[in-house]
Amino acid sequence: MATKLKKLNEQVIVITGATSGIGLATAETAAKKGAQLVLAARSLHTLDGLVQKLVAAGGKAIAVPCDVSDRRQVENVAEQAITHYGRIDTWINNAGQGLYGRLETVSDEDSRRLFDINFWGVVYGSLAALPHLRKNGGALINLGSEVSESYVPLLGMYTATKHAVKGFTDALRVEVERVDQAPVSITLIQPTAVNTPFPQHARNYMEQEAKLPTPMLEPQKVADVILAAAAKPTREKRVGFKAKLNTTVAMLAPGLADRLSAKEVRNMQYDQPPRHPEGALNQPSEATQVTGQTHGIGGREKS
Repeated sequence: MATKLKKLNEQVIVITGATSGIGLATAETAAKKGAQLVLAARSLHTLDGLVQKLVAAGGKAIAVPCDVSDRRQVENVAEQAITHYGRIDTWINNAGQGLYGRLETVSDEDSRRLFDINFWGVVYGSLAALPHLRKNGGALINLGSEVSESYVPLLGMYTATKHAVKGFTDALRVEVERVDQAPVSITLIQPTAVNTPFPQHARNYMEQEAKLPTPMLEPQKVADVILAAAAKPTREKRVGFKAKLNTTVAMLAPGLADRLSAKEVRNMQYDQPPRHPEGALNQPSEATQVTGQTHGIGGREKS
């Protein structure tokens, strides 16, 4: 069955992880384009501030506090969307966290917590959205990463969660789109490193402040790709040249990929102690910003 998606200004869109980074850029852009939004994140205070800002600018949005690792809270997001707007046209599973550290040093508890957010949050969101998307058609968009198909040291457990997201999303797509022929478009978005607060929000086991390797994409670039997939059925999209390069090299020349990946270690740390090593893995961040701290941090890349 061919899937026809509505124009953005006719849609009800759910976004998890909506208060910072890619999620915030997507929410702001979707609001400007006339979509009705259901915004979810752990901090109700931060969500309320965002909704007030969007509504004051003429947008339509509601806030629903949600820890995506809790299935019941995710189901409540869907219920609130139906209560307020009567339907869901696009569901974007964006919420995610990071965990920096050698795989031999990160704790089981933090690793499981990361999987609860990054993987199970996508599973719970997908399963909550699908009954509604099946009724009238729509888009389910899951945020993976270039490391859904490649890998990087010091973010090994994060890499594992994103591999799991890809496996789940690909299998779900076949079951829903091909086997059931349901009118649902299921998309995996795979950006390269993006200039968001990801390193500042991540749990950090390293002795240095965490960073992402350069060059980085601006979050708006990813937000535009996400919203394009909300309006036009898309199987998957690698965003950024490095995402396309790294995934291709990992598949065709894995030995070379290993050597290149090892060299990224020095590009993932500043030459200064970590500022907030606990990050936001186990507690919500009250900060709301699209971009990360890439200038004026007071340290050099580790050499």
